[in-house]
Amino acid sequence: MTSPTQQRLRLSGGTELSFITAGDASNPALLLLHGFPSSSRTFQGIIPGLARVAFVIAPDLPGYGQSAPLPAPSFEAFSGAIQELLSHLGIDRRFIYLHDWGAPVGLQVAMQSPDLVSGLIIQSANAHRTGFGPQWQATFEFWSNPTKENERQATAFLTLEGTREQYMGGLPEDVAARIKGEPWIEDWRVMKQPGGMETQRALLADYANHAARFSIIADYIETWQPPALMLWGRHDPFFDIAETLSWMRDLPRMEAHIFDGGHFLLETHAEAAAALMIDFIERTRRP
Repeated sequence: MTSPTQQRLRLSGGTELSFITAGDASNPALLLLHGFPSSSRTFQGIIPGLARVAFVIAPDLPGYGQSAPLPAPSFEAFSGAIQELLSHLGIDRRFIYLHDWGAPVGLQVAMQSPDLVSGLIIQSANAHRTGFGPQWQATFEFWSNPTKENERQATAFLTLEGTREQYMGGLPEDVAARIKGEPWIEDWRVMKQPGGMETQRALLADYANHAARFSIIADYIETWQPPALMLWGRHDPFFDIAETLSWMRDLPRMEAHIFDGGHFLLETHAEAAAALMIDFIERTRRP
């Protein structure tokens, strides 16, 4: 087994993508896609264990972690960057972990080559209207009427405290106490770098295009019925718990686990989540 290795890839557009690989390349590939506002650091607690059964690929999405921002950020452009990475590594079949902002990226990658998807791991990944809770109201107003004032209201969470809330929001005190250090500090530092805030605003606006594709995603899921594992924190304040039922209706054979956690489930339940993922990969892997 190879230890986690940080690498960089210069994309065709000229910007650099940072990514981690770990494990034996002959094992099934596992693409780990993080969400806002984090990076591949999200997976640091589970990569060593997963690398025993999979070839792990954990990129920093453009503008996050150590990856440079794109000149024109969008989820389509992000999925293009990930496709370049997969081609660079010679990846054929792959498991895909979907989380938050990583869901639009991973679903586009999956739908572009559905025959290469070994399975989906779904964690606070929205693909239905049911996932939008009350906190999305300002964003809806911005999407329908993109004025400067509505953008200001919709992006009011782009502060240090708003970044902290991504980790701590909704968590019972004893669960929140499991989070080690203050990971939001590093996230906020990266967001304040050149191109950081522009990336966040662009993606928030572009998420409307992801929502507009929900029916296309539903068609993909209904047609292909990819093997799937759900890991979800019941206290996630950003994606409503009703979203889990929508996924389960779409994928009636999906194994689903609801944890006493939040939006960043792996910060508090890494060991249990990794064990379920390892079991899922070992049971589902195909030649």
